[in-house]
Amino acid sequence: MFANVPTVLTPLRAGLLLVLAVLLAVLAPTAPGAAAAGEPETGAGRTGAEVVAVTRVADRQVDLSVRSPALGGRTVDVRLLTPDGWNPHDRRHRQHWPTLWLLHGCCGDYTSWTSMTDVAETDSLRDVLVVMPEAGWNGWYSDWWNHGQGGDPAWETFHTKELRRLLERDWGAGSNRVVAGLSMGGQGALLYAARHPGMFKATAAFSGSAHPLLNEESIDRIMGFFAGQDNDPLRVWGDPVAQRRIWQAHDPFHLAERLRSIPVYLSCGDGTTGPLDPPGATSALEADFNRQNHALAAELKRVGARHLTTNFYGPGTHGWAYWERELHASLPMLLGALGVDD
Repeated sequence: MFANVPTVLTPLRAGLLLVLAVLLAVLAPTAPGAAAAGEPETGAGRTGAEVVAVTRVADRQVDLSVRSPALGGRTVDVRLLTPDGWNPHDRRHRQHWPTLWLLHGCCGDYTSWTSMTDVAETDSLRDVLVVMPEAGWNGWYSDWWNHGQGGDPAWETFHTKELRRLLERDWGAGSNRVVAGLSMGGQGALLYAARHPGMFKATAAFSGSAHPLLNEESIDRIMGFFAGQDNDPLRVWGDPVAQRRIWQAHDPFHLAERLRSIPVYLSCGDGTTGPLDPPGATSALEADFNRQNHALAAELKRVGARHLTTNFYGPGTHGWAYWERELHASLPMLLGALGVDD
């Protein structure tokens, strides 16, 4: 079928074809959110995510609405607390900023950190891009098992692959990252640092679910969270006996070896009335997580963790006043890992 095509081009024709190819390359439109060179666009482990709306909600606070293949094509929001001088649309002088990922807890959302703490007024974060992603009411920072079928929701894939690539390509995030979180997000911070070696230079967990397989009480408690909003609790990690391997793969205690080389900050109260609580307040949840954190700390020491900091401060319940305090207490470690002065 190519019999009439000459096998040798004349110099004039070759020159014209070269000019035409250059013009086509220059004039061809680039789709917004298109993948970087060599980056696949769709499918498992591929970016595919796109920003469909941008909302400036306050000084230095921008919300991105992101459509995610890992979440079944749904759109979820991500709040950015931006550094001074942040301008991701300046293509000629684009800067990539050290990045702190702040993960919310169960029953919260991407607005929790800015609405419940003074993070937006913290001067030491003015040279850092803070990423606060939606993770679902009870998403548990995991790609759900869904009875062996996988698929939506895949929060871990959304955060560590889709969103990370999107932010680093188009929104000024750098590859210099640390991660922190509270409660469910504390578990997420530990899991992401352990399950993605090299992605985060340090991790901090405040009242985190640090060892959900500690005992039957711990298992029953997290299964209760999994069942929230009328969810089938087995969708998340499966049955704790039949799918034990999946549970262990999402239990920071069983991943301690992978955390031994990076700075780790663990803090928790003991569930009794503390200085930042109303009189008589107690928390069985905090008491459980306190036991889990002590177990993880002991395991980290056993495997030779090099940079472990703990603040098991005794009296204190499961509340924002403590988590705000602990964020500030951990910032010197987190920012130090980023090479940013506190």
